Formats: sequence, structure tokens, C-alpha cells
Amino acid sequence: MDDRLAPLKDTSGVRQDDERGSFEDFLSHLQVERRMSAHTLDAYRRDLTALGDWATEQGTANLAELDTEQLRAFVAAEHRRGLSPKSLQRRLSACRSYFNWLLRHSRIAASPAAALRAPKSPRKLPQVLDADEASRLVEVPTDVPLGFRDRALLELFYSSGLRLSELCGLRWNDLDLASGFVTVLGKGNKQRKVPVGSHARKALQAWRDEQKPAGDAPVFPGRNGGPISQRAVQIRMKLLAQKQGMFKNVHPHMLRHSFASHILESSGDLRGVQELLGHADIATTQIYTHLDFQHLAKVYDAAHPRAKRKT
Repeated sequence: MDDRLAPLKDTSGVRQDDERGSFEDFLSHLQVERRMSAHTLDAYRRDLTALGDWATEQGTANLAELDTEQLRAFVAAEHRRGLSPKSLQRRLSACRSYFNWLLRHSRIAASPAAALRAPKSPRKLPQVLDADEASRLVEVPTDVPLGFRDRALLELFYSSGLRLSELCGLRWNDLDLASGFVTVLGKGNKQRKVPVGSHARKALQAWRDEQKPAGDAPVFPGRNGGPISQRAVQIRMKLLAQKQGMFKNVHPHMLRHSFASHILESSGDLRGVQELLGHADIATTQIYTHLDFQHLAKVYDAAHPRAKRKT
């Protein structure tokens, strides 16, 4: 193992444990205790490896010895190297999590990342389908191979605003079609219950009648009988959108965005949308208020006699 990723040793009188606090121990903590996905773990590994490489170049082999000014210099160096503000935010977030973990295990006296803030990045508004486009997408024909599955998959996506990983991991035991709810395990191993609309319930029932699965079987199985892969869903959705005559870059998260935007547009209940989406921070949900404002602005421009622009 690289020296900078080895268990940290006692430095500057700070009490540390030789058996804990290594880079790999931290990743194990994320995987086992926080149940992070393999994709997220890879991102943490890349970000912390970048910090380790930079620290080694500066002559510091032990990450626990870094102070706030050095960490600020690392962020500045990554910025000069061309990293976008969004990538810098993610990189600093990984560092912050790592040092907070070391602090909780009394391996450092204070986190050098506590006071650091990455540069702000312009927040892109998510792309959404309007209500007519969403209806056209989900109403795929069922008299074709996998037609019932595709209809059920798309209807459930749009009906309940699930994440792609949540939909792929869904099992029939998680669905209560009689009551109209689905129970999913979201980010951070947090469970939530989400309503399932009547059209989605009907499509799911038709798919179950055709499939006749066991109770613990995946709702959407892949070729090997296990849960369908996320990549397979992405490819299938793009193909279905093209067959429906839609030439937008349709992807699974677009239906989740559309679900949130349409619910907020109709209800104005930001807290409710936060609960439905499973967002830990309402600031994440607030992006949809900007979409709602855009909709209202278009209505205003079209309707107000003093708002219309001259052609």
C-alpha cells in the first residue's frame, strides 16, 4: 500500500491509533456502515488519491499532518489544473468527510477542511419534459415484446419520481398495489414510502400478470434473473423515446425531474416534494422552484398586455 494511504502514525502529540484511520479503513466505513454505492466509493477514492498525490509532491506523506492553508493550496492547485467548480466542490466534500472521520476517531485535533469552501458553480437547471411529452413517453405500446415491462417501468418512474438505482433494486415485496404505495431504500440507506399513481398501478399489475413472479423477485429482472442493470434501463429509455418520436436526450433522471417539477407546479408544496424525492437537504429540492418560476414567467409574458414584447 502507498505510504500516504497507510495507517496514520502518531504526529505532533496527537493521539492516534495505528490500526485505524487508513484510507482503506475510511472507504470500508463508507461501504459497510453508510452503504454507499460502488460509483460513489470510486469517486471518493479518486478524490482522496489526488489529495495524497499532491501532499506527497509537497513533501507531506501523512495526510493527518495537513493544515487548513495546505488544503486551501491543494484546492487552488486543482483549480489551476482546470477542474471545474463542481468538481472542486466534490473533491473538497470528500476531503471534508475523510478529515471528519479522522476527527471522530481522535486521530486529529481539528479538521483542516472545516472552514474551507469551494468556489461556487453556476447551477444548471434540470431538463424536464412537459406534461404532454411525459404522457407520450410513458404510453408505449404493450402489444410488442417487453411492452408490458416497458410501460410499467416508465409509468412507475414518472408516477413516483424514483432514482434509477431505486427502481432497478425494486422487488415485488416492496410494492403495495392495493394501497398504492412503494417502499424504496434511498441514499444513505434511508427508507421512504412513495405513492404510486393509478396508471402506474395498472401497468404494474399487467406486467405482474404476464410475468407471474415470486414475491421477492425483482420487479424488473435482467437477463440473468437478477435486477436489471442501470445501463440497460438508460439504453432502453433512449430507444423508447426515439420510437415515440421524441428527439430530446431522454434519460431516467429526466422523468424524476419532470415528476418533481410537475408536482411543485401544481401544489407549490416544496416540503412535500422534498419528502417524495427523499432529499436530505431542502436546498437540493429548491432547484425546482426555479423551473416553476420559469413556467410562471412564460405565463405572464403570454397573458399580461404590458408584458408582451414587440416582434
